[in-house]
Amino acid sequence: MIERFYLKDHLSFKELTLEFDKNLVIFTGPSGAGKSILMDAILTLFGLKDCGAKSIEATLDQKIGLQNWAIEEDDPNIFKYTKDKSARYFINNQQVSKKNIKLIGSSFINYLTLREFKEFENIELLTLLDAIASKEENYSKTLDSFKTNYHEFINASKELKQIEEEEKKITDLREFAAFEISKIEEIDPKVDEYEELLRQKKELSRKEKIEEAIANASIIFEYETKVADALSLLELDSSFFSESFNELRATFESATERLNELNDLNIEEMLERLEKLSSLKNKYGSIEASLEYLAAKKEELKRYENIEFEKSQLEKKVQELKGKVDNLTSIMTKKRTLALKTLSQRVEHYLNLLYLENITFEIDSCELHELGYDQISVSLKNTNLTKVSSGELNRIRLAQLAASSEFIQENGGILILDEIDANLSGKESMSVAKVLKLLSNNYQIFAISHQPQLSSYAQQHFLVYKENEESKVKELAKDEKVNELSRMISGDKVSQEAIQFANSLLKNS
Repeated sequence: MIERFYLKDHLSFKELTLEFDKNLVIFTGPSGAGKSILMDAILTLFGLKDCGAKSIEATLDQKIGLQNWAIEEDDPNIFKYTKDKSARYFINNQQVSKKNIKLIGSSFINYLTLREFKEFENIELLTLLDAIASKEENYSKTLDSFKTNYHEFINASKELKQIEEEEKKITDLREFAAFEISKIEEIDPKVDEYEELLRQKKELSRKEKIEEAIANASIIFEYETKVADALSLLELDSSFFSESFNELRATFESATERLNELNDLNIEEMLERLEKLSSLKNKYGSIEASLEYLAAKKEELKRYENIEFEKSQLEKKVQELKGKVDNLTSIMTKKRTLALKTLSQRVEHYLNLLYLENITFEIDSCELHELGYDQISVSLKNTNLTKVSSGELNRIRLAQLAASSEFIQENGGILILDEIDANLSGKESMSVAKVLKLLSNNYQIFAISHQPQLSSYAQQHFLVYKENEESKVKELAKDEKVNELSRMISGDKVSQEAIQFANSLLKNS
């Protein structure tokens, strides 16, 4: 429930703060006073409309599952909207994208002015029927079992389809895998081999220069004895000198041995080997990657060789799961058929109150989906709901919401109605008021009304009016409600009969 609402700089509204403590909130006032502008601002805060307000804020005292969007719930939850060059949305001081704020808003707000059919979408209806049928404990277990088996069936079916697709081109796939394996195995690369060959190639290119340099530098060893004698006469420890010369001698000898080994190399073979390894590096990125690819292809080839066995096993698994799914959906359809009868009766009850009749719910079979094989269709007087008038559709949606609230005990959220009683007779308007009063047990309802019947049922009644071209909102006390209802009945010139009728409406509401 929205406890507090704040609006700043939106068209004719300069600054406004409203506090709500009841579930059926009605806004009335002269045409052009700003009622729809105010509703647009509420919807904008939750991403369901766009307006140019500078700032909008609301405080909600209910948990709304914000963790599903990685937002921490607070007590209360605070929604904010600001607009300078662009609109920005915040929940509990955490910025939220327009896309997510709309998803969050849609999860707990129903806006009946929009020509939507959300309540009559198949998934919504089936979920409601399951909630009705779940009063039986065993049915909840049936739903859980179906969900598990359905997902296993879908995954196994996908695997089987993939194998069947592979099977169609298995010969080509097997030959390609074998070809790829043979190409790498023919080269038989070793880790670090490429780098070693590059080193040898580099040394070969400098072999003569290195040998000449070592020969020229080796003259230094002719002076080794003389240096040692000099250090001895100086009575200095010559071990550092001996160690250095020994290390230098070992280095030269090691280099000479490597160079001598190069004499035995077949340069053509080495260059050819380098070329082959280089082709692997260019294709796979590294020798290690080519070896990983080789292992993967060997596993793939092995799988192709076992594909017939895998296919037969999967076919058996899919058949078993399909049997389980069909058995469970048969139970679900029977339970839903009974639940649909109950729901249909309750919707028909509310529609009768709303002076509509002949609504039909039918359950048919369709392709398997995440909730089974069932498809629910709804019509009014054999007319698809997409073809009924907006007034009829909104009353049907009201009846559906009222019936649903009987079976789903949790808080229904927020319901926003923009002139739902427009173009209705007094009798029809009164029927809408009575149903809304029932719905207000589970919904916080914000409604704009131009009819005294609905307005008389307000648990909180706000008057929207203009003063010096600025829109303002005032909560009405009991005597002020009488005056406003009287104005709605007889116009600006309030008659005594209008006052009497207004009093009777309030008394009976």
